[in-house]
Amino acid sequence: MAVMTTRRRIVRIDAALPAGAAWDERGDDLTVESPLNLVIDGQVIATLMRTPGHDLELAAGWLAVESGVRHSTDLIGLRQCRTDDDVAVRAELDGLGRGIDQVHLKLAPEVTPPEPRAWVTGASCGVCSADILDLRPLSWAVPARAEWTVAAETLRRLPDDLRKQQRTFARTGSLHAAGLAEPDGTLVVVREDVGRHNAVDKVNGWSVLLDRLPLTDHLLVVSGRVSFEIVQKAVAGAVAGIVAVSAPSDLAVDLAREHGLLLAGMVRGDRVNLYSGAERVTTSDR
Repeated sequence: MAVMTTRRRIVRIDAALPAGAAWDERGDDLTVESPLNLVIDGQVIATLMRTPGHDLELAAGWLAVESGVRHSTDLIGLRQCRTDDDVAVRAELDGLGRGIDQVHLKLAPEVTPPEPRAWVTGASCGVCSADILDLRPLSWAVPARAEWTVAAETLRRLPDDLRKQQRTFARTGSLHAAGLAEPDGTLVVVREDVGRHNAVDKVNGWSVLLDRLPLTDHLLVVSGRVSFEIVQKAVAGAVAGIVAVSAPSDLAVDLAREHGLLLAGMVRGDRVNLYSGAERVTTSDR
């Protein structure tokens, strides 16, 4: 089982405590952040900084954007290992003397492998190491059904429902989450990661491996802001819309509108901002 948290000694300062007790040394749970090599036909094509857990889903979901992977049959080989499991490659260790996690993939002949990334992809950015950023429409996207709608009340409660399932966040306070919700608000899967885009990839990968794409009747729920890359991944999964606790960027809004996605941001309490797809939201007074 993947280890998602670790502990470090910290000093906590609490001004509410009596004099002499304000400084408290204790152990604290921290989120694990470590590299994952994605290997296709023996070549490392990308190194992702992520929180361990559901790494096969992460790899499959990452390839949904990078190579257009949409079905489990697009991946004819998928296995996970560590470099220190192989005597021949034990020299490939990180700076702390630990083995590096790897996912080895073999793509179906009709799937074009992605170009290798020259740099490590940090946990805060899914496109930072790409040589070229392609802003063109995603050709494999499937538009949502014209009659698809969702209740505003469903949108309002989704961020809180997502938060309730963020078990590791409750311990560390430092993880993003993504979830997949049905039109009635039922969350069918939730994934956590130090990178918000990794969490979305894990959700997409879950869908790929279970052959559930396209997700045209579902909503992608995210715990942070919505950038271009989050919308890009939502389009790759062909969801009907995105619900986020924070605001989107202008490029994210433009891409959502281009593909007809509902984009609800700043969803907090009774308030919902609709940046795209307002016609898909129903209320009691409309």
